[in-house]
Formats: sequence, C-alpha cells, structure tokens
Amino acid sequence: MQLEAEDRDGVRIVRATQPRLDAVVAVQFKDAFRDVTADAQNRVVLDLSAVEFLDSSGLGAIVAAMKHLAPDRRLELAGLGPIVTKVFSLTRMDTVFAIHADVEQALAAPADAP
Repeated sequence: MQLEAEDRDGVRIVRATQPRLDAVVAVQFKDAFRDVTADAQNRVVLDLSAVEFLDSSGLGAIVAAMKHLAPDRRLELAGLGPIVTKVFSLTRMDTVFAIHADVEQALAAPADAP
C-alpha cells in the first residue's frame, strides 16, 4: 500500500491512497507506515478519506501503527467514511483513537484532545 506523508504545523499527516485496507495490503500498510513515520514528531494524523473498505486485518494494521508510535507519539485518525466509521464503532475502537472529521479539523484540535 502506498502512503503519502507531509508535515504541517508540526504534525505528520499520512494519507492512505488506496480504497481498501484489508488482509491483502495490511502488511504493506504497516511497513509503509513505519517508513513514513520514522522521524515524525509527537502527533501523526492518518487520513483515511480515500479508504472505502476496512476489514479486521486493516483495523489490526492501524492498531499496530498506533503501538509502533507509542508511547512518545500519538496517532489520530481523520476522514473516516461511513463503512470505516462503522467498523471503528462496532469494535469500540472509536473510544481508543482521537477521530476527526478531516485533516483540517485534526490540525485545529489541541494536541492533547481525546
């Protein structure tokens, strides 16, 4: 899976560019995420606005990404579509991650916002 990354206002923004984050690409996602966040500062925002489908393997890959950053850095999510939102809600992972409507909202939120 290809990821795009940019730094804005001291935040590393990582964009998933493929419509599916599932078992087929989960390992590639984890490897690419590690690469693009190796030198990231405190906050990383994962923009999932292009992701239309997420399965349990994709969810596991996002959790692994969060654990990779911990404890010094924080992973926040942005741009979840309806299907992805439903997966996070059903698994109650929406209580674990700070979830923002979009990247702009994430950047406007305080760094310590839940």
